[in-house]
Amino acid sequence: MEGRTLAARLRRLPRRAVLGREVPVARGFRARLFGLAFLDRDSVRGGLLIERCAGVHTFGMRFSLDLVFLDEEGAVIEIHRRVGRRRVVACRGAAAVLEVPTRD
Repeated sequence: MEGRTLAARLRRLPRRAVLGREVPVARGFRARLFGLAFLDRDSVRGGLLIERCAGVHTFGMRFSLDLVFLDEEGAVIEIHRRVGRRRVVACRGAAAVLEVPTRD
């Protein structure tokens, strides 16, 4: 991870520790709408947390995602691995989702 530059739009976001990693938190309409779309894998590092969210889309993604749905206490409810582009994924009862680039 050293030497990789975090995408500019992610650097401006607040950060939070989730499941042992510190990630940007999508706050505001644009950050929530775009998520990690249109970014390169190397510029997103550990992912993005979207709070108050039970579903995401992968339109505009340049890489696949692992989606970790969390409950109100931050416990994992469901994990969807290797979610490809142009998909919609939801999890009933989720309070947040952690978007993480799939490792190849």
